[in-house]
Amino acid sequence: MKKNSPQHSAIDEIHISDMPKLFSGIKYFDGNIAFADSITSIPNLKAAFKVTFVSVVFCHKGELKLQLNGKEYTIKEHEALFIGTNTVVSDISHSEDFESKIVVVTNTITMNFINKSIIDAVMQINTHPVAQFAPEETELLLKYYELALFKIEHPQVNYSRDTLMGVLRCFALDMLSSVSRHISEADNSMLRQGDKLYHKFLLLLANNETNERSVQYFADKLFVSPKYLTSICNEKSGSTASDLIAASIVSRIRQMLQYSDKSIKEIAAEMNFDNLSFFGKYVKKHLGDSPNNFRKKNAYGK
Repeated sequence: MKKNSPQHSAIDEIHISDMPKLFSGIKYFDGNIAFADSITSIPNLKAAFKVTFVSVVFCHKGELKLQLNGKEYTIKEHEALFIGTNTVVSDISHSEDFESKIVVVTNTITMNFINKSIIDAVMQINTHPVAQFAPEETELLLKYYELALFKIEHPQVNYSRDTLMGVLRCFALDMLSSVSRHISEADNSMLRQGDKLYHKFLLLLANNETNERSVQYFADKLFVSPKYLTSICNEKSGSTASDLIAASIVSRIRQMLQYSDKSIKEIAAEMNFDNLSFFGKYVKKHLGDSPNNFRKKNAYGK
């Protein structure tokens, strides 16, 4: 946990690495993902703090009130609150019977869940962070949470971090699909210019069939400078355009190495790498191992 810039010196910046210190009710933490079932252990709930991760708070009993960037929100039973990167949270209060489930992920992990059919839901969440679910939708999302925890607490039952990520991906897609059902064109027309640009960038990433990796390529498509695109990505997600592009590319590489029968050479060509050497260095940088070794250790059904 560190202090923000001088002009915001009174606001603490909360990183995902701070989660174990903040939540006595934390159920799982691996540096990129955290699960918790209580916010009451957060010290000094009235103080303002800025988060550098993405979190979802599901209310299944009682009521929670808080401010996000100075605007007050309330969530009740069958509702969820989405808190995005770089959001200032303050004035948290809750009813005595408040019960919740909390999922926290780094912004890089969220890129693994991007699906072009639900990007509108992602943008809707940015501007309207409270979503209401039908009782059966709430039940489904809580079952995902319970399934993820079961796998964590029973590692002897076919546990791996990749299967956990699979559960989280299904959880994210079902959650965002539920949100997208309530989105109208009018909602999207209300987006500010920066939101619209970020929205278009995410769509380009989702439709990046040629697997382009250059910020310049995406900036040209959006008719802006690479510097401006990066500044908007930083503002909206806390990550650079380059980091978001890499997260999207690496997610695709990981899936092919784990689940396809294609050769390393075929994967490199499909992912638009000029040669195997460059592809190997890229995979080593982002996945910590050579393509062959990563596949040997993580291939599905190995």
